[in-house]
Amino acid sequence: MPPTLQLRPYQREAVANWFANQGRGTLKMATGSGKTITALTIATELYQKIGLQVLLVICPYCHLVNQWAREAQKFGLKPILAFEDSRSWQNQLSAGLYEVRSSLRDSLTGDRLFLTIITTNATLMSDSLQSQLRYFPEKTLIVGDEVHNLGAPRLEQSLPRNIGLRLALSATPERHYDEQGTEAILDYFGLVLQPELTLADAIRQKALVHYLYYPILVELTEAETRKYGYLTKKIGWALWGDEKVADNGALTPLLMQRARLIGAAANKLTALRELMSDRLGTAHTLFYCGDGAIEGSARHNNHHQLTATVQLLGAELGYRVNTYTAETPLEEREKLRQQFETGELQGLVAIRCLDEGVDIPAIRHAVILASSSNPRQFIQRRGRILRPHPGKERATLFDMIVLPPDLGRETLEVERNLLRKELKRFLEFADLADNAGEARVKLLQVQRRYGLLDI
Repeated sequence: MPPTLQLRPYQREAVANWFANQGRGTLKMATGSGKTITALTIATELYQKIGLQVLLVICPYCHLVNQWAREAQKFGLKPILAFEDSRSWQNQLSAGLYEVRSSLRDSLTGDRLFLTIITTNATLMSDSLQSQLRYFPEKTLIVGDEVHNLGAPRLEQSLPRNIGLRLALSATPERHYDEQGTEAILDYFGLVLQPELTLADAIRQKALVHYLYYPILVELTEAETRKYGYLTKKIGWALWGDEKVADNGALTPLLMQRARLIGAAANKLTALRELMSDRLGTAHTLFYCGDGAIEGSARHNNHHQLTATVQLLGAELGYRVNTYTAETPLEEREKLRQQFETGELQGLVAIRCLDEGVDIPAIRHAVILASSSNPRQFIQRRGRILRPHPGKERATLFDMIVLPPDLGRETLEVERNLLRKELKRFLEFADLADNAGEARVKLLQVQRRYGLLDI
C-alpha cells in the first residue's frame, strides 16, 4: 500500500464485504469515488493473505490501460500492458506466467514473483490472450473495469472460467435495455455489494465536489419538429398499435433516430453562442457533443455537432479549444490533457470517449449539448466533472434539454411516458446542486408542459 494512502470508510467497507462474499462481487460506486484504488487494495490484501500471484485487469479502452498502469505503479507493481500489437507483450506474458507458476522468487529481494496484466476488452477476445488464459494460476484475481461493457455476448463468453477470484467495477453495472447481459455480468462476477455509493453519498463524503446546475431549455426548429412528429407517431404504433412493428425490432432504431435528432438539434448552437459569449474569460471547460448530424446544415446533414461546436467556439468566438475523441491518438490525448490543465487550452470538445473512466479532474465547467437517455451515460457524464482537484471548490454544469414539441393529443401519452424517466434523472441531479431551487424552477416548465408535476 502506498504509505500516504488513506482509504475512505466506504472503501474499507467495500473491501471487507468483498472478502466476506468469498472473493466475488460487484462494486457499484459513483464516478470518481476511487474504485481503482479499492480494487488495488483488495489485490494487496490477497497478496498478503493468500499469496496472490496474478492480477488481471480488463478495461474497455486503451487510455484506461495507461490510467490503471499509473495507479498500479503507486502500489509497487510493474504491469504488462497487453493491448494493441501482441508482439510487444505476448512473450513477456508467457515468460511471466511460467516464472509465477514455477513459484520463483525475486533474486534480489526474495519476494514471491507477482504478475500484473492490464488489457482491453478487444484484446481479451483475441487469440493472443485467450491462448494464455489456461496457464493463469489458481491464485489470480480478475478485475472487470467499467464492467457493464463485459455483458455483451462475445465479451462475456471470453471471460475465463478457471479464475475464481472476481471483482467488477462500475458506477452503473446495469446494461441499458439488456437484462440478459446484466444478469450475465452478475452471474460471473457476483452480486452488487454494499455500500452502493451514489452521487449524493460521494459528494457528502467529499469524494466529489459540490456543483451548480443550470438547465438550458432548447426548442426544435420547424424542420426538426416535423421529423420528430413523424418518428414519434411511428414509435407510438410500435408501442401500442401495429404488433408487427413491435415484433420486428423496429422500436429501438426509431428511438435511436429520434435521440440523434434531439442530440443534434440546431438551436443548441444558438444557445451555446449566447452562453459562451459571456464566458470567454473562463477556462477548464468541457463540451460534450452528440454524434448526430445537424438538421438542414449546408453539408447535407454530414456537418457533425462536434465540428460545428469547434467552429463556433474557436473561429467565431476565439475560445481556445481542441477536440478529444476516440480517434485522438493516446500521445496526443496526454498532450491535450496537460494543455487543458495549464489553461493553454480553455476547453476540450468531446464525444463519447470521455464517458468512461477518463481522469481529467481539472474540469471545472461543462456544457452538455447531447444528453443521453441511457442512464449509464447520464451518470458518467455528470460525475466526470465533479472529481476533486487542487483549488477546485465547486463545478458548474450547463445542461441543454430539448423541449419536445406539442404534437397534440394523439402523441401526448407516448411523449409523457418516454419523458418521465428522463426528466426524473434531470430533477434528481438538480436536487443535489447547490442552487437546487433555481434549477428546479427552470425544469418546472417541462413538468407543466407535459403534466408531469407528480415527479
